[in-house]
Amino acid sequence: MPVPITQQLTTLDCLYRWEQEQPDAVYLTQPFGDRVVDYTWREVADQVRRMAAYLQSLKLPAGSNIGILSSNCAHWVMADLAVWMAGHVTVPLYPTVGSETANYVLEHSQAQLLFVGKLDERIWEDIAAHLPPTLTCVGLPITPSQLKLTWNGIVERFEPLEGQPRRSLDAIASIIYTSGSTGQPKGAMISFRAMWAVGEGLRLILNLGRKERMLSYLPLAHAAERACVETASLYFGFHVYFANSIDTFVEDLRRARPTIFFSVPRLWTKFYLGVCDKMPPDKLKRLLRIPLLSRYVKHKVLKGLGLEHVKFAITASAPLAEDLVVWYRSLGLELLDVYGMTENFAYSHASRPGMARPGYVGNPNPGVACRIAESGEIQIKSPGMMMGYYRDDALTQATLTADGYLKTGDCGEVDAQGRLRITGRLKDNFKTSRGKYVAPVPIENKLAGHPKLEAVCVMGANLPQPVALLMLSQDAQAHLRSARAESMRTELVRELTQLIQEVNATLESHEQLAMAVIVQGSWTIENGYLTPTLKIKRNVIEQHYQPLLTSWIELGQALVWESEHVSKATRKVA
Repeated sequence: MPVPITQQLTTLDCLYRWEQEQPDAVYLTQPFGDRVVDYTWREVADQVRRMAAYLQSLKLPAGSNIGILSSNCAHWVMADLAVWMAGHVTVPLYPTVGSETANYVLEHSQAQLLFVGKLDERIWEDIAAHLPPTLTCVGLPITPSQLKLTWNGIVERFEPLEGQPRRSLDAIASIIYTSGSTGQPKGAMISFRAMWAVGEGLRLILNLGRKERMLSYLPLAHAAERACVETASLYFGFHVYFANSIDTFVEDLRRARPTIFFSVPRLWTKFYLGVCDKMPPDKLKRLLRIPLLSRYVKHKVLKGLGLEHVKFAITASAPLAEDLVVWYRSLGLELLDVYGMTENFAYSHASRPGMARPGYVGNPNPGVACRIAESGEIQIKSPGMMMGYYRDDALTQATLTADGYLKTGDCGEVDAQGRLRITGRLKDNFKTSRGKYVAPVPIENKLAGHPKLEAVCVMGANLPQPVALLMLSQDAQAHLRSARAESMRTELVRELTQLIQEVNATLESHEQLAMAVIVQGSWTIENGYLTPTLKIKRNVIEQHYQPLLTSWIELGQALVWESEHVSKATRKVA
């Protein structure tokens, strides 16, 4: 049953609601290795109340900041709720965070306590070695190391907090630090009212209900997953499943049988490549044209992905190649693009079912105003707007216009139906040595649709023409190590050379690519080339590759393999 518009409930109020209305319904499903545990609303509320009682026993100042450092798990959500129930504010940290950033966030937020959960052992050891000895750490049930204080030990000792402690809609619920694609992360103060706006917006756009199912696997420390999964599940009372590991992702997805699936372009691309590896695209296209087979083939492909029950498929974080959007639509899965930022709790634009246009992120959400400034920048006024940056009034003022619009830093355009298209980032645009400005994102989008590419970065500041860096998909890299490596390499060179020619034919002369470089290895979160939400860290990539570009261009080839020419180029730069 949708939440009535007149009920402006906080996420904490929602817990009380479902604790009373459907206490025995399963809310959270958590894998623990080989076993899977279901937590009902009654059980979740009981553990939350016991942990809230413990937090109150610490006599911390009201509204204290408390960190959560963990991969997604049932007790991440419980910790969030317990902090709110105790009258405090949560500060989530990315589970892949380095010790320097972790310590910055904990120190800047003045965190009084840290929940530690599902993490890589090496990451936790690095962070733990630099934590102040006065910071209390509580280990969630899944934790890399045994801590003195544990969630299970605490909930066994404390009686549940009674009653229904309330939080004002205008109180700070969480300080969400940006993922840090450039510079130090900034802490956006998000109110309970911003979270309510997400719930109400989803009610009006998608009319969600209690019977939905979602799999949570993108970082809950990010505003988009926090809004789309945690906040939505609390407002609508539906079932959330958690992934066990990367290796078990398909199994976890099939367990969840999601009715709503939220992902990012890189993963939608991986799914597509996985299907292509089992069935060539041309063959699939032929089968889909046969009326008697089409429905069966569509269902089989979606079932193989674990998406056969999906009603709403959502993509966000970065543009998805239009060809992929069309491909999923051919399977009966309409990808709904959404757009938002940490600063407005990911509440800005969303594609409407039946109205999605490839390459566009949809119409403004209910209550959202959008305008394009003279510079081409998208500016947004949203009911999900942050209360400001924590401990940084100057940056808050610089980020907002005089009339209260958020300066997104993104460039865009709006079509006749009011749908927004993101055309790039103001700060990503670069000037060539010929004095012409180039926006790299639209060019990257044209290249990224190729099935053998997983990531693309276009560079060219102070060069005569732009250059594209191409990261091969894992499957393509594996094929190049196979017995047919030579023939695969020849075919790949032919395909990518043709791709560059085709893309150049669509570009203005000053935008056309001088060449492309197939980079060695992969860009990952771990090696610092991707953000936790799988966006490229453009500044990191540019810093690494910029000194090599001139030497590669001088080779006079349309396509260069970094593995073969990096040493030569490095010597020349030196």
